[in-house]
Amino acid sequence: MRIRVVHETIYTYEQPARGLVQVLRLTPRDHDGQYVRNWRIDTTVDGRLTAREDGFGNVVHWFTPDEPSDALTIRVTGEVDTDDTHGVVRGTVERLPDEFYLRDTDLCAASPELHAFAERVAAAGDAAALALLHRLMGAVQGAVVHEPGPAANAVPADKAFAAGRGVCQDLAHVFIAAARHIGIPARYVAGYRARDDGQADVEAPHGWVEALVPNLGWVAFDPSFDVSPSDNYIRVATGLDYLGAAPIRGSRTGGGTETLDVKLRVEQGRAATQS
Repeated sequence: MRIRVVHETIYTYEQPARGLVQVLRLTPRDHDGQYVRNWRIDTTVDGRLTAREDGFGNVVHWFTPDEPSDALTIRVTGEVDTDDTHGVVRGTVERLPDEFYLRDTDLCAASPELHAFAERVAAAGDAAALALLHRLMGAVQGAVVHEPGPAANAVPADKAFAAGRGVCQDLAHVFIAAARHIGIPARYVAGYRARDDGQADVEAPHGWVEALVPNLGWVAFDPSFDVSPSDNYIRVATGLDYLGAAPIRGSRTGGGTETLDVKLRVEQGRAATQS
């Protein structure tokens, strides 16, 4: 499948913002089943855009404008060809040991109730890791209702679990907290998902999970939809939680109140085949 993305993040400020720094994890990499045909980042303000790689192997751009500005739009456009790998993730850049992904974070904090939930799921059937993780994915979707919305609405895993509802980041964090509690390394994945109904306009980028399966490697799970990500997903960045893979994080001096608007189209088509 060929997926086309147009992603605009639009900032406006009451007054010109100074000392603005935006850290962008908006660029996907090639791996098995994902091939980036073209991809670019443009800004409406002149400045310096510097590419680096973070500790997780993500492509990171640092943007610093040349002058203070009261408005900034970051526009991402690109095309990616994808194949269905049944959720199995191979050929990715790996910079950290697997055990690193057992670390707790504030967003993946697990309450006693969430620990008990994870233990019940683990004891409810086949103990093999792959079967257990599929069971966990379904159990998380059953326990936490997915409500579409921006990542700004996300809360720590224990609070989302107690509330029984949350955005995609919340369901991912609940899954990660539960998996880590039962000894399975798990990480957050940020990216794009083309809708099943063909509608191109979506509210926000998507988030899901990868967990480590012995003798298979990293496998992707999307508890928001109870599926293993297929060829309608673009994998962009990973982290211990959302904050480590967030599309944009920044800082500034002054500027007063900030207004944020996101426009995103994720359109699916068919990749050309060679004869």
